[in-house]
Order: sequence, then C-alpha cells, then structure tokens
Amino acid sequence: MTLQGKTAVVTGSNSGIGLGVAEELAKAGAEVLLNSFTDTDEDRALADRISSDHSVRCRYIAADMADPDQCRGLIEQAGEVDILVNNAGIQHVAPVDEFPREKWDAIIAIMLSSAFHTTAAVLPGMRERGWGRVVNIASAHGLTASPYKAAYVAAKHGLVGLTKTVALETAEEPITANAICPGYVLTPLVEKQIPATMEKYGMDREQVIREVMLARQPSKQFASVEQIGGTAVFLCSAAADQITGTTLSVDGGWTAL
Repeated sequence: MTLQGKTAVVTGSNSGIGLGVAEELAKAGAEVLLNSFTDTDEDRALADRISSDHSVRCRYIAADMADPDQCRGLIEQAGEVDILVNNAGIQHVAPVDEFPREKWDAIIAIMLSSAFHTTAAVLPGMRERGWGRVVNIASAHGLTASPYKAAYVAAKHGLVGLTKTVALETAEEPITANAICPGYVLTPLVEKQIPATMEKYGMDREQVIREVMLARQPSKQFASVEQIGGTAVFLCSAAADQITGTTLSVDGGWTAL
C-alpha cells in the first residue's frame, strides 16, 4: 500500500518503537515528522537519513510532551497532519505507597495527557481535509496489569479509553482512532538491559530472555519495532477503514492468558 501524500507526526520517535513506526510510515510513502524533547544535531541527522533512505520529506521538531502547550504547538508547527501516532513514554517502577509523586505526574503527563492534547489539536484539520488516522501506542499493560507499575498501567489503560472516546466522536467521519498494544519489544533500551539482567540472575542471554524478560509473553519472542510499525501502516490503510475504537495486541499471546 502507499501513504504518498499523507503527513504523519510520531511523538517520541528518535529511538525505539517510535522510530520504528516512523520508518515504516516513511517506507509506505508518508512524509514524517519526528519528535522528542531533545534538540540535537543527531536528531536532525536522523530525519535527514530517513528522508534519504525513503525519498520522502522528514523533519524533526523538538517538543516536550510533558508540556500541554508544546504538545499542541507541535501539531501547529507540523502543518497539515493526516496521521498522528502518540508514542512518547517513560517508565518508573516502585510500589504504590513509595511511588514518587513527581514520577506519577510525569508519566501521566507524557503518556496520557500528551495524547489528549495532540489529538485535540489535530482533529479539526483532519475534519477539514476529510481523512485522518489516530494511532495510539498503548501496551499489553493497557489491557492488564503488573505490580510496581502503577503510573504506567494507569496511563496505558487511560490511553485505551481515550482511543475509544475519540473513535466514537469521529465514528461518522472518515477518521479512525485505534490503539496498538505491544508486549515486550526488542528496542535498543531493552537490549541494554539484557547484560545487567544476566549478571543479576546468573543466567545466560537465552535464559534471561525466556525466563525473566518474556516470562509473561507465551511466544517467548520479542516483537520487533518493524512489526509495530507495520501494524500502524495497516491501520492507516483502506483495509482498516472500518477498524476504529479497538486495540490490536502485538504481544505474543500475553493478553490471551
């Protein structure tokens, strides 16, 4: 399929899942706007590389997704936006009674409130042009829970709820809103965690992956950023015109348990 003529904004996209989604959208022909809170030469070089690799326009705009004004400003700077992928996220792990207040506030702001602000800003233009796709990168933790991840689980459950609400409000228009719910995805950040986890448990790499990191993922395989990106591309295709307000799990069977 082709997304030529479409412009996509992907928040939190200078690495990991966000970058993988941006790459797949660019492969499909969409112009892409990368985003993170940093503003470095490396960020802009990444956009230049995607432009060169896929022969599409790719820009980078720095915006802090913890700041509502910057969330909405990102959409204003982007111009006409046909595809919005809300991906930005952070994590902190602690028991509820010990969870730092500032970490709770930051996680909810970056992973839930930012999606509200960007979506609110993007919908008028989608309505004016008569087409739009909102793709929210939720998580298996948007459908189930784990201990010590109160803010993350709450934010991802909230993101699924926001997705459904947006879908209902746009149901009679050519605009869809859906959430992708990945399980464990092999990102550079996860890859960096493997050696330390091997040392902690006295296990080899394969044992750590199967018995610790993927303990709840029945396939015992990581999802890839390309698979998450491919799912996003599908949701932007004509085949998905009647898919709205739902969650697509890419979790190796995690939420089937």
